[in-house]
Amino acid sequence: MTKRFALQTLLDLSQMHMEEAARQLGILLASEKEANARFELIYQYREEYQARFVAAAQNGLGRDEWSNFQSFLARLDEAVAQAREMVSVSQQHTAAGQRKWVEKRGTVKTYDTLAQRHYSREQKAENRREQKALDEHSSRAHHTKDEENE
Repeated sequence: MTKRFALQTLLDLSQMHMEEAARQLGILLASEKEANARFELIYQYREEYQARFVAAAQNGLGRDEWSNFQSFLARLDEAVAQAREMVSVSQQHTAAGQRKWVEKRGTVKTYDTLAQRHYSREQKAENRREQKALDEHSSRAHHTKDEENE
């Protein structure tokens, strides 16, 4: 009968922590994707607005219209910069989440390796016990047969 792996509780716990880290990483990846999409949308809108400004300027703009275009472009530039910063922060969080998951996976692998070694030793011990029992049975059968022949 094989003994229970003494560190099984730690293996189970480390697997739970790895699964939680994977779940968190999934959330972080989705958040990063969303931040990128938001940045792309704002950036694209800023580019389109810039093109409209250039087209309007070629047709002639009054001072107030020019000022309005410039003011709104400045606000769009701020929004683009903020969105870019959000992407950067999100990427940093995702990278940290990936490192955490890799760390947790390493812990699981370590405990799993120890568990495999334990069960391998237990299997070898069980095989030796079975072989010993077979040898004893065979020896007794041989002795019994020899005694009957005498």
